[in-house]
Amino acid sequence: MNPKRRVAVYPGSFDPITLGHRDILERMLPSFDKVIMLISVNRNKNGLFTPEERVELAREALKDLPGVEVDIHTGLTVDYVKKQGAGVILRGLRAVTDFEYELVMANMNKKLAPDIETMIVFASPEFYYVSSNTVKEVAFHGGKVTDLVPTNVAAAMMKKFGQS
Repeated sequence: MNPKRRVAVYPGSFDPITLGHRDILERMLPSFDKVIMLISVNRNKNGLFTPEERVELAREALKDLPGVEVDIHTGLTVDYVKKQGAGVILRGLRAVTDFEYELVMANMNKKLAPDIETMIVFASPEFYYVSSNTVKEVAFHGGKVTDLVPTNVAAAMMKKFGQS
């Protein structure tokens, strides 16, 4: 057994974090000493929540999961992973439609950092249909999202859409 700490990084926009994201963290946490949910900043995307708001929402939603940290990063994920001394990038996969994108990203990351592995984690069946984009669309139209996102996120979305 390697005495080095086993650290994984779970990157994404998480705009917003969903119960599907949390499910992946809960299932993968026993395999690692620490998992960092990394809020990746893409300056070309305008999200519902600012990156700082996403960090705050994720920290609140995950505060009961020991071993999970939330951080923010602009730039290449592999650079962040190296800086943290992590050896694994976690990526969630909902459906076949996600596969091609994830394969391209995993291969590019492998090219940039051959010593870092990508672990693809399949979504639990009850979360196959849950994505941040669909959750935002449902919330925008006044639909119920309390069974799709953590409670604090549902409240923040209602506030953003003026539905308090």
